[in-house]
Amino acid sequence: MKKKIAATALALLSTASAFAQTVGAAPAAVSSSPWKYIGAAIAVSVACIAGGMAVARIGAAAMGAMAEKPELSGKALPYVGLAEGICLWGFLVALLILLL
Repeated sequence: MKKKIAATALALLSTASAFAQTVGAAPAAVSSSPWKYIGAAIAVSVACIAGGMAVARIGAAAMGAMAEKPELSGKALPYVGLAEGICLWGFLVALLILLL
């Protein structure tokens, strides 16, 4: 698993050279650094992957608990919603990176 994460991080970091500007090029009117977009993409992707993993584990545990005691459904489902909120925080961080 660690090898996959390291390979993905290396691939993401190596793509930054594709967005590099050539020497002697005229500066753009608006400064749009490629690092800003890469950072926003990493924020969203990591948050969504982590949120998906959290929902999978919490959802499985909630379904198991509800199979044994059906009255626990109202107490278990808010935890799934909290795990989905992780994705929203990643989106908000990416939005702040892009706008600021």
